[in-house]
Amino acid sequence: MSVSSVIKSIQDIMRKDAGVDGDAQRLGQLSWLLFLKVFDAQEEALELEMDDYQSPIPEDYLWRNWAADDQGITGDELLTFVNDELFKDLKDLYAPMDKNPRGFVVKEAFSDAFNYMKNGTLLRQVINKLNEIDFTDSKERHLFGDIYEQILRDLQSAGNAGEFYTPRAVTRFMVDRINPKLGERIMDPACGTGGFLACSFDHVKTNYVKTAADHQILQKQIYGVEKKQLPHLLCVTNMLLHGIEVPVQIRHDNTLNKPLSSWDSDIDVIATNPPFGGTEEDGIEKNFPAEMQTRETSDLFLQLIVEVLANKGRAAVVLPDGTLFGEGVKTKIKKMLMEECNLHTIVRLPNGVFAPYTGIKTNLLFFTKGQPTQDVWFYEHPYPAGVKNYSKTKPMKFEEFEAEIAWWGDEADGFAARIENEQAWKVSMADIIARNFDLNIKNPHVGEVISHDPDELLADYNRQQQQISALRQQLKTILGNALSGQGE
Repeated sequence: MSVSSVIKSIQDIMRKDAGVDGDAQRLGQLSWLLFLKVFDAQEEALELEMDDYQSPIPEDYLWRNWAADDQGITGDELLTFVNDELFKDLKDLYAPMDKNPRGFVVKEAFSDAFNYMKNGTLLRQVINKLNEIDFTDSKERHLFGDIYEQILRDLQSAGNAGEFYTPRAVTRFMVDRINPKLGERIMDPACGTGGFLACSFDHVKTNYVKTAADHQILQKQIYGVEKKQLPHLLCVTNMLLHGIEVPVQIRHDNTLNKPLSSWDSDIDVIATNPPFGGTEEDGIEKNFPAEMQTRETSDLFLQLIVEVLANKGRAAVVLPDGTLFGEGVKTKIKKMLMEECNLHTIVRLPNGVFAPYTGIKTNLLFFTKGQPTQDVWFYEHPYPAGVKNYSKTKPMKFEEFEAEIAWWGDEADGFAARIENEQAWKVSMADIIARNFDLNIKNPHVGEVISHDPDELLADYNRQQQQISALRQQLKTILGNALSGQGE
């Protein structure tokens, strides 16, 4: 049975349980069970590798000792054990990060977790289904990505807005282009379930790790922060599966929840798809400079990314069209970005890349901190031949980016090898300043196309309204000055 079939069977069992109400709770239930099973698989590996290895949690709570036997405890006995012993003791576990870091990871994982199931027999059935997946098997471990995709589709149907699954093709292309290396501090400040971090880990491991010592370095160079409990728990599990023994650098927190001026991080590489289309809670904007305060999440994250990057640090960021054409605070943020960083490339993605999560058109921004922008290269990613839109059954593929990769060139020589073509064009900083930092620049090699896409029409309407509002404000200022002059 495939991993996705196992997950579907588990969810079908949970639907029979009176304590589990809706997809969000089913996913929460599944997440802590997956975490404990994966954690124990890694414990077994560590026990084989190390002499006199001590378990970081009481041995009774290791998966193998209470869940692995399909004929083990069930019914009320299982419920009592889970609710009154396992959850209670793991939440209260004494595990200082400096003395018991893996125990600390477990305690953090269970801090907001909850057992929703009320039927111990059904809980045993769920556990037995999970036992069909062997996370010590490398092939099944790599299939874990399928679980994440299934979970994120279900999260979206559960109404958890903002939980966008970044297609693997996009994630891989972004990481491939910024090329994180061994020893570099790699961060995703809005890491979700860890897709960018896992991809970065795999990239470094494949291209740069040669020895066991290299692998130890790699484990310590991955950093992530996730605001929501469920994606955080899934991200920690994802990192365990990738071989990070102590993923304490994956914090459950809101990255934006401290003053921008208090950050002293020197991050070498950031690859991220920060939440967009939403607003932050009251007061968060006060952590940012007065002239660039906003409650729009993507604008705040863009400021934070520029702040935490080290000199010559590299970033690849997914941002919506609204960031490119937006005015007011957005203009100030773009000006700051281009003065402090070399915004060398914007890849404009077509509609449907993020379907079914959102129809908003998105862009991939690539920039390096330390030198101001001279020119911005735009690359309009086309649909493959015969494709009019992406869908769940026909997603974007990494091979589609081969043209961009062949065209890309080297930042060290100022991308001298790049040439303009039907998809690529260059815009000077002087032209961008003249446009008041409006980066929504159409492909000059394609004639004007009248769009009937509702998202594009709405974006055009919003842009026109912003322009009208700015003109109205200018007129008020001119009239006010004229009238005050008459009064004198």
